[in-house]
Amino acid sequence: MIIYGTALLAICHLLGIFLGDLLGTLIGAKTNVGGVGIAMILLICARLWMHKKGWMPEQTEMGVAFWGAMYIPVVVAMAAQQNVLTALRGGPVALLAAVGSVVVCACVIALINRGEKVEGTALPPLEVPTPATVR
Repeated sequence: MIIYGTALLAICHLLGIFLGDLLGTLIGAKTNVGGVGIAMILLICARLWMHKKGWMPEQTEMGVAFWGAMYIPVVVAMAAQQNVLTALRGGPVALLAAVGSVVVCACVIALINRGEKVEGTALPPLEVPTPATVR
């Protein structure tokens, strides 16, 4: 059943690459634009939809979770292939996009953390020993 999670990832990856190529063609970039990101968004949506329908057994979920954990190293490896110096020489757009994405991600994470209410997870107060209790 773990292989079904991998198959789901493969389908989402192929769709993401196709849609990334299509998006690149539409904006005139002649390259894949966000194919891996689109694939991961498709994988998340497919997993949630299948889980809601009851079509996601635990073993399949393990396969999806494994590849979800592999996402960050894959993106880092893909980013290492990009020519950053050429992008920066092309103008300030690359720098603005990088700074803007970091700011937007930080704001979204802050909003998520503020909206989350977790009860019963507070740690007990720290007991500091006084000289009278230390032997």
